[in-house]
Amino acid sequence: MPGDLAAAIGWWRDAGVDLHFTDEARDWLGKADAAAAAGPAPTAAPPPPPEPEPERIGGNPADLPAILPEFVAWWLTEPSLDHGMTERRVPPRGPAKAPLMVLVEQPESADEAELLSGPQGQLLGAILGALGMDPAQVYVAACLPRHTPLPDWSALAAAGLGQVLAHHIALAAPQRLLLLGSNISSLLGHDPAKTADPFTHFNHGGAIWPVLTAPGLDILGARPRGKARLWQALLDWTG
Repeated sequence: MPGDLAAAIGWWRDAGVDLHFTDEARDWLGKADAAAAAGPAPTAAPPPPPEPEPERIGGNPADLPAILPEFVAWWLTEPSLDHGMTERRVPPRGPAKAPLMVLVEQPESADEAELLSGPQGQLLGAILGALGMDPAQVYVAACLPRHTPLPDWSALAAAGLGQVLAHHIALAAPQRLLLLGSNISSLLGHDPAKTADPFTHFNHGGAIWPVLTAPGLDILGARPRGKARLWQALLDWTG
């Protein structure tokens, strides 16, 4: 009854008992209580999903075109090249089995129908003319199908661009290779950062081509000393 309960509580209060007691001891500073006060431990975040494999340029290398004219058409239309963008792609030029194949990193910014139609092409024509070579009889190609500001060469190598370039060289079947650009040799399997040996020969499919590497035409055009060094290297290489 409420009155009796209030009287009992009042009696104990008058007796000096105003707290609740228990016979079981409790460690108020124990680890269990500290953990309980801190709340549940945070769970570890799940690891991020693995990044998807980069799309292989050209897919299976065995499916690449088997003859040069078909490869040129493929170069202008293949979706795995340049993320499917086909506008302003520029074809290679020159005959197969040429005495020299010149490989540059990419077309000039103003190129449309013809590869190296601007100042870089004029410089190349002057170099070939000085060597006594008809520029129309030299096979000229680029590593990229269209002009691309700041290309990610590491990603392109991982996606298989080097295999496409090696296949292109094999189809063109030149007598010699002139590589104009600092990123080309690594695409073809010779990384200057890993070896001090010069890239003098390119082996692919049982064939071997003599190789000469030099800076890109854009750099050579701005550095007269670079043009002089290239000229001397060309004389030594072809002599």
